[in-house]
Amino acid sequence: MNKQFFYMMIGVCIAMIHNQEMMSADRYKKATFAGGCFWCMEAAFQDIPGIIDVISGYTGGSVKHPTYEKVSTGKTGHYEAVLITYDPDKLHYTDLLDIFWKHIDPTDAEGQFADKGSQYKTAVFYHNELQKKEAEKSKQSIEQSGQFKKPIVTKILPAVEFYKAEEDHQDYYKKKASHYKRYKIGSGREKRLRQIWGRKNDFKKPSNKKLREKLTPLQYRVTQENATEPPFDNKYVDNKEEGLYVDVVSGEPLFSSKDKFDSGSGWPSFTKPIIPSAVIEKKEGIFGLYGRTEVRSKIADSHLGHLFSDGPKPTGLRYCINSAALRFIPKEQMAQKGYAQYLDYF
Repeated sequence: MNKQFFYMMIGVCIAMIHNQEMMSADRYKKATFAGGCFWCMEAAFQDIPGIIDVISGYTGGSVKHPTYEKVSTGKTGHYEAVLITYDPDKLHYTDLLDIFWKHIDPTDAEGQFADKGSQYKTAVFYHNELQKKEAEKSKQSIEQSGQFKKPIVTKILPAVEFYKAEEDHQDYYKKKASHYKRYKIGSGREKRLRQIWGRKNDFKKPSNKKLREKLTPLQYRVTQENATEPPFDNKYVDNKEEGLYVDVVSGEPLFSSKDKFDSGSGWPSFTKPIIPSAVIEKKEGIFGLYGRTEVRSKIADSHLGHLFSDGPKPTGLRYCINSAALRFIPKEQMAQKGYAQYLDYF
């Protein structure tokens, strides 16, 4: 091959990749949330499919180019916040709102947990009118849920200039993992969130012995041995009731009937999880190349099914899930069975 032609083709390929990256960047959206300590808020939004980047920083104040030292005085008017870049084709803004609410105490007017001061107060900073409308709607839903005796004090504010925090504060939960874990527990954040929302620690994977006693042979083979149940001949493929689909192993909420659709595949199909972080995607095949994408539950690590890109709009995704990996909670039984906080989905 002619060297000149070879290098020209390399240049064309690089240009194509660059153009694709630019096109992808153009479709990405921004979201800004203040939920107390930005170390914790950054950790809450990491490793979720559809989220491109999470930056810790300061916003909402009057001082230009604030520093952590100045913001910590509570006199600059800034909130500790996170700026999120996300792909709206893979993740809805309402999903981000749900993650945000489930990681704060929206009734605390003085700050969050052990951290008190104006810099630790909570707020949603909307970037456009649609975000404003969705944020107000989600706040109203929480207010009307009856879950809280105190008023919801989280503010809905227009996004203003965001200043990136010092590098030491970026990815703090990874860089200083031991200190971060001690802080999260010591601040009372983890315990309080569990009390308010029923955090993930309420859902656990039983021992293998208990699983064999609890599950049917088919449920065990599917969730623990990665088997696939027969198409069409399964429990939930034609289920049209309103309600919640949870992990049959741990009880963790996974999917909503609102996102279920008839794919014609013979298995229950969903456009998205009820909470993005509830499922883990794993590439099959050698080194994850040329294989399907497996879907597993985050807490119990149950094999659920597979993810395909031939679903309906707006996500274009099809979570093809084994009925044997799921337990269905009808809407009218959700409060009784401990899933009242998910009723606002319906």
